[in-house]
Amino acid sequence: MKKNLLLAAVSLVALSATAPALAADLAARPYTKAPAMVAAIYDWSGFYIGINGGGGSSHSTWDFVGGGREGSHDATGGTVGGQVGYRWQSGQFVFGLEGQGNWADFSGDNVSALFATRNRSKIDSFGLITGQVGYAWNNVLLYVKGGAAVVGVKYDVFSTVSGALLSSNEQARWGGTIGAGLEYGFAPNWSLGVEYNHIFLSDKDVTFAGLAGTDRIRQDADIGLVRLNYKFGGPSLGRY
Repeated sequence: MKKNLLLAAVSLVALSATAPALAADLAARPYTKAPAMVAAIYDWSGFYIGINGGGGSSHSTWDFVGGGREGSHDATGGTVGGQVGYRWQSGQFVFGLEGQGNWADFSGDNVSALFATRNRSKIDSFGLITGQVGYAWNNVLLYVKGGAAVVGVKYDVFSTVSGALLSSNEQARWGGTIGAGLEYGFAPNWSLGVEYNHIFLSDKDVTFAGLAGTDRIRQDADIGLVRLNYKFGGPSLGRY
């Protein structure tokens, strides 16, 4: 009996001695830092396709070759079309190539200062082939663009006496374009933007069948568009 009591007492003393050590081991567990938050970063790279719409104004000046200036006018109206392109991104810089085609209805006229006629110009289509350079703040992209432009235009000459159409000339005119845009990625594959383009055309000598003489026509255009694009592929992941 005394032997059993002695063994129990020894065990109790040993347990009391090891308890602080166990508590110290529990308190010394290393702290594990929570992982950094991973957030989606918008990626502008890839093929895209979209639609656009807006309005524009074309300024035309008619000079009768060898006879002086007939006058000038602004041709205004609306436009709708589409675009397809490819962009690639390096850091915050974005580069791209794009083709765009639009139907248009920019029409205007003026009375000739030299003859009893009314001169009218009408742009019914235009196309742009451009390169882009931009800078992105995550899902916001600011860019400039430039390249070639082709414009489908029709020139009409009417009589101011009878109102009859005297002659027409329809052609495709080539020129250049510069512009700028701001685009916002509101979903992983969708972006909405606004864009401005200036189209400048070289002087063109236009001859009207049935009328004597030739007009040298100088023309340019300013166009504002709202654009909606769909990009193939999703966002990349990065850390803020």
